[in-house]
Amino acid sequence: MTQTPRPCRSVLYIPADKPRALDKARTLPCDVIIFDLEDAVAPDAKEDARVTLRDELRKGGFGGRQKLVRVNGFDTHWGRQDLLALGDEDFDAVLIPKVNSGWEVEAAAELVEEKDLWAMMETPQAFMNACEIASHSRMKGLVMGTNDLAKDLGCRNRADRLPLMLSLQMCVLAARSAQIPAIDGVYNAFK
Repeated sequence: MTQTPRPCRSVLYIPADKPRALDKARTLPCDVIIFDLEDAVAPDAKEDARVTLRDELRKGGFGGRQKLVRVNGFDTHWGRQDLLALGDEDFDAVLIPKVNSGWEVEAAAELVEEKDLWAMMETPQAFMNACEIASHSRMKGLVMGTNDLAKDLGCRNRADRLPLMLSLQMCVLAARSAQIPAIDGVYNAFK
C-alpha cells in the first residue's frame, strides 16, 4: 500500500543558531521546516548551533510539520559532528548538502540509520545523476539549490529562471519517477 505523501507546499529555512527564529518557526504556517546547520551558520558558530537546535527540538511545539535538518557536508568534520549531536533528536529527515551521486546517498544512509534522507541538488553533476539519487530506497525528497547551481553553471539566477529550466525539469522528472517531492530553491527577492 502506497503511503499518502505529506504536503510540501511551503518550506521555511531557519538558521539553527538563532533561538528567536527557531521559536518563531513554531507559529508560522508552513508544511516543512529546514533547520539549517550548513550555509546559514558561520564556522565558529556551528557547535553552538547544534546545542541550540537540540534544545529547541527537545522543547517541541513544531506541530505536524516535517522537520528536516540540513547538516554540513559529510566531507567536512562538521557533518559527522552534526549527526552525532542530533541523531537521536525528534526530526524527520537529514537533508544532505551537495549530493552528486547515488553512492554518496548510500554512504549517507550508512551514517544515518534511523532517519529519512533528502538531498540538496546543487551541482550540474547532481542533476545529471538525479534519477540515481532519487531512486534510493530511503530518499524522501529533493531540494533544489538554485543559487549554487546558477553559480556552477556560470549564469545568473534570473526571475524567469530560464538558464536553470532544463536542470529543474530533469530533477522533477526524477522525483516524480521515484514518487517523492521535488522542492524548488529559495526565493531570493525578499525585502
